[in-house]
Amino acid sequence: MASSREIRVKINSVKNTKKITKAMEMVAASKMRKAQERMRAARPYGAKIRAVMRRMSYAKTEYRHPLLQKREQIKNIGLIVVTSDKGLCGGLNTNVLRAAFSKMKEWDQAGKKVQVCAIGNKGFGFMQRLNASIASYLTHMGDTPHMEKLLPPVTVMLEKYLAGEIDEIHLCSTVFVNTMKQEPVMMQLAPIVDQPDQMAKAEGDEDRGIFEHHWDYIYEPDAKEILDTLLKRYIEYTVYQAVAEHMASEQSARMVAMKAASDNAGTLIDELTLVYNKTRQAAITKELSEIVGGAAAV
Repeated sequence: MASSREIRVKINSVKNTKKITKAMEMVAASKMRKAQERMRAARPYGAKIRAVMRRMSYAKTEYRHPLLQKREQIKNIGLIVVTSDKGLCGGLNTNVLRAAFSKMKEWDQAGKKVQVCAIGNKGFGFMQRLNASIASYLTHMGDTPHMEKLLPPVTVMLEKYLAGEIDEIHLCSTVFVNTMKQEPVMMQLAPIVDQPDQMAKAEGDEDRGIFEHHWDYIYEPDAKEILDTLLKRYIEYTVYQAVAEHMASEQSARMVAMKAASDNAGTLIDELTLVYNKTRQAAITKELSEIVGGAAAV
């Protein structure tokens, strides 16, 4: 059995750890509110632009943008993976990377090559350990997503797609459902096809009647100028929203994880205090027994 001094040192150590986890919980709770406000502000625009793009995949115009055209053979895949820069947020990053790895394994078995755009330090480190082909990456994003930081790595993937180096672009990220629940999602960014809105579905705000009717649009000044700008903007904004969703999920998951750690630390302190008291009581009883025994011998 450990001595009283060793147990006392361990109790102090756990108390110090509890102070740290409690402080991190409070910081995460403060950041979570701001991150959720940014995320909710980005959702209406993101939902509408995705709806327009899915309808546009049926448009019959004289100009067909490459982002609207399906390739006959799919040999190369571009995958954008959104994770956080820091850990201590439960299984948030693990769930995203597990989903991405499962899909990459599936593509590899089908003979398709994958090029990765890693957004976030955790995803970048994972892809490096996996020896994946990393086309671009972004780390140290901070607590607020900035479009000017996201543009360079996303533009690399777009240029590769337009140049024919990759045939599809997929996005793997996390959608914020509520404080206790965050879901990993996988969606195809390019070519734009009529598919269920995975983000809206996870958010619980899916447009149920969107696939019943399809129509074309009137383009002014012309279809080429509008589509060249709009489709690129769609890809960029979808990635931006994914990062905003992941940041809100990160702070929520970190707050929950740190609260659980603080509660566990409190339970451990109680258990160690009980052991300490028993050890101290046993030592006192032993000393009394020795004194009584000595007195009896005299």
